[in-house]
Amino acid sequence: MLRSNSKRRAPRLNPKHELAVLLPIGPAKTNTSSADQKLDQLPVGHIRAIHLMWLFLFFGASAFAAGVQNGTDQPSTIKTILAWTPLLLKGFGFNILISFMSMAIGTVFGSVLGVLQISVLPPVRLSSRFLTQFFRNSPWLVLLFYCMFMLPFEITIGGLRIPFPDWIKAVIGLSLPVMANVAEIVRGAVNSIPSGQWEASESLAFTRRQQIWLIILPQCYKRMLPPWMNLYAILTMATVLASIVGVEEVMTLAGQVLAAEGRPELLVPIYSFVLVWFFAYCYPIARWTIRLESKFALKN
Repeated sequence: MLRSNSKRRAPRLNPKHELAVLLPIGPAKTNTSSADQKLDQLPVGHIRAIHLMWLFLFFGASAFAAGVQNGTDQPSTIKTILAWTPLLLKGFGFNILISFMSMAIGTVFGSVLGVLQISVLPPVRLSSRFLTQFFRNSPWLVLLFYCMFMLPFEITIGGLRIPFPDWIKAVIGLSLPVMANVAEIVRGAVNSIPSGQWEASESLAFTRRQQIWLIILPQCYKRMLPPWMNLYAILTMATVLASIVGVEEVMTLAGQVLAAEGRPELLVPIYSFVLVWFFAYCYPIARWTIRLESKFALKN
């Protein structure tokens, strides 16, 4: 009779074999220094305070240089700038208002245009892509000039004349490239959703509209928020272009202050003062954007 082989020991595998093993790919090593990593770990307010300190030092140095050039019979540079600060703050608030309105209009129409880019109808998809690429690759200043000189100065509706001021034209001109960039953000976020989400919603008998509004877009909000905030920071800095077309924002008022004072030595201190305001407003947005990108990053 043959003995049963049930109690035969299994052969041991040599852990030091010479067979090739495919190891998983590790994360790429970045060239970020330890100082940059420590900087990213600091709170946003602390980083802003550090950089604001350097900006104020630059502003103080420029004001001191202007004071050296100043005559003894004229007020100091600091007193002159502080006297004009309420007017300049009013102009800066106007820049913020233009950025808010342009971003709101561009976000609404850009979201619609971005959804149309993934339409199943070829004419709708191609026309929306053409509009997106046209406004996205057009110079912002050229669009401002077009809106400024091609839109009417007033609109007559039923015998009622409604004025159309220049700052509204500037809002429309700035909202056009914002619309195109938001449309591209929406399209990229939708395309980043795994195809399994579309297939799962189709298996549940969802219509195309229900798939987009109930399944796909709710998953895109976190993906769209960091680039949307970055676009708003860029738009805020671009609002100074409105000064070229005659809108009385902070840069226009700064030029008027220089013309009223008639002191060339105030040129660098006043524009440095305005630069500090824009930095103090836009830099926290940029830092917050980096935090959101790392927080909402896709994990494989």
